[in-house]
Amino acid sequence: MSGKVLLVHGLLNADWWLRPLAARLRSQGFDTELFGYSSVLDGPQRAVPRMVERLRRARVDAIVGHSLGGLVALEALREAPDAAVSRVVCLGSPLRGSLTARTIASRPWSRPLLGRSAQLLQGGLGQWEGAAEVGLVAGDVARGLGRLFAHFDGGSDGTVGLEETCLPGLADHCVVHSSHTGLVFSREAVAQAVHFLRHGRFER
Repeated sequence: MSGKVLLVHGLLNADWWLRPLAARLRSQGFDTELFGYSSVLDGPQRAVPRMVERLRRARVDAIVGHSLGGLVALEALREAPDAAVSRVVCLGSPLRGSLTARTIASRPWSRPLLGRSAQLLQGGLGQWEGAAEVGLVAGDVARGLGRLFAHFDGGSDGTVGLEETCLPGLADHCVVHSSHTGLVFSREAVAQAVHFLRHGRFER
């Protein structure tokens, strides 16, 4: 497929942070648009209705969301099952909930970092039963600030555990050699995202 791809950033970021990713997708023939929101002050409570409005205003063919952005995107599609979005790529999204977020929320001094996104980050989605095909690209380089808050039994990208990215209902799942933040800039992650957007599966 080709067409309009909406890019959604994660916690404590802004839409401009996804410009390098947008440029790479445009070089592959996709028309990109950035979706910005305040992850701390507004959170999903305001971001999701705004995204639903955007999806209904003009056609969006696919969504790529990093971390919290993937959760926000899927919540919006739950509320707008009539949207034309056929595929969603999540980059490092804790679809099953985040141990890092739960640890941050348990400490009064760090809890404000999550803002109004705390509940969605801690609990995740539960499962995915929407019409859109969802693929998740996870990282396995345990590097980043997330290591200050969580210790994972298995692999992780330093912020999100690999097990936290696996959700019933996903069309596909793959792991690339990247940290959590690095997923946005990783050539391997972008290549996998492009392959999923075009074919509904990741390249093996």
